[in-house]
Amino acid sequence: MPNIKSAKKRVKIIEKKTLRNNMIKSGCKTAVKKCEQAIAEGNAEDANKLFVEATKKLDQACSKGVLVKNTVARKKSKLAKKLNAVKA
Repeated sequence: MPNIKSAKKRVKIIEKKTLRNNMIKSGCKTAVKKCEQAIAEGNAEDANKLFVEATKKLDQACSKGVLVKNTVARKKSKLAKKLNAVKA
């Protein structure tokens, strides 16, 4: 445990940021999972709506600095590829 007052404050702040980051990551995972599930069922309309939602969540996570830009791009590309395979 830290002894210095500023170090104690940093610990509290880091805990808050960790909770926020985990919440954002969890939301992204859920959105991606729902989209993949709709794609697996072959439901193109729902999958398209969920794809838009998932990309929005991923972009938000990127802008907040929770996920890295290239990671987000890779995940969006992977989802788009799956979605286009269902549409065709």
